[in-house]
Amino acid sequence: MKPRILLLTAFLTLTACKREQKKSTSEPVLISNHVQYTEENEILNIQSGNFAYNFKKNQIPFKKIILLNASMAGYITELGAENLIIGVASPEYIYSEDIQNLIKEGKIQNVGNEQKYDVEKIISLKPDAIFTNHITSFDNTYKLLKDHGIQVIFLDEYLEQNPLEKTAYIKLFGKLFGKSQEATDLYNEINKNYQDLKKLAAKAKEKPTVLANEMYGNVWYLPGGKTSLAHFLSDANANYILKNNAEQKAVTMSFEEVFAKAGQVQYWINAGNHPSKKEMLTMNPVYSKLPVFNNGKIYVVTGKEKGKANDFFESGVVRSDLVLKDYIKIFHPELLPDYQFTYMKELQQLRLFAYF
Repeated sequence: MKPRILLLTAFLTLTACKREQKKSTSEPVLISNHVQYTEENEILNIQSGNFAYNFKKNQIPFKKIILLNASMAGYITELGAENLIIGVASPEYIYSEDIQNLIKEGKIQNVGNEQKYDVEKIISLKPDAIFTNHITSFDNTYKLLKDHGIQVIFLDEYLEQNPLEKTAYIKLFGKLFGKSQEATDLYNEINKNYQDLKKLAAKAKEKPTVLANEMYGNVWYLPGGKTSLAHFLSDANANYILKNNAEQKAVTMSFEEVFAKAGQVQYWINAGNHPSKKEMLTMNPVYSKLPVFNNGKIYVVTGKEKGKANDFFESGVVRSDLVLKDYIKIFHPELLPDYQFTYMKELQQLRLFAYF
């Protein structure tokens, strides 16, 4: 009788352990409020917005992928996984030199652009997965690709307004590429850098007032007070003119409305991709009425730009620590005396010459 009791006890203990192990492996990994994944019974379950994906053990890691958005290239290059890419859309917008070299060598194919994807070429390449933002007007194209057995994974990282949550997407890419440890280590490093920089910025004695973005036509599109840029400015210890706004998207204002708020502005950041202040006035002469245009400092995000490609929108999506570091360098240069900008560039003051 006693051996039977011991056997039963051992069985129940083993069962409980298995249940506990199963429970622990199915704990969700939260990337953000939009994206999470779990593992259960050797199946990777991904929830990305309204879209759900299930991958069996024999389906991952992916060996051949296609990117339809240049912003996702940043995650691939940070993981050193460029060799997995077999196709990209709009290659002229990709900054990575390694990816561009693979395109020149014919190892990565051009599969069209956001006006028209080359569906036949995509199908012929037989990718394990396609990564893209979800664009409703392409739903018929997505369905056609799915009907041919191609996984189309929608990741709308541009919706993330917390810089580190946008960075955290690298953990999902790492999971899908068999590089989980590398991705986790990289995220932890970026997160630590970011938190250390935030603490450094908090030591600054001054908190300058900041204006952002620019006008298109007669409308100024300013980042809302809960957007990614507003988070960066807060963490860089700057006073953004719309810091009390509750929007997670752009706020439209007239020039007169911006002018009324910009009297104390010392810095104007993310002012498009203008090469000079003179060119800014050519585009919109009313800028000259702003005190910051004449007496402040103006910065653009063209520090790493080649043709149509801009690394701020590529590696900058992942390296939130370097973006924050650039902003701190702008507002509090005394805190980072030896640091050189990664993504930002200052526009020089206009010089007026008199001719006699």
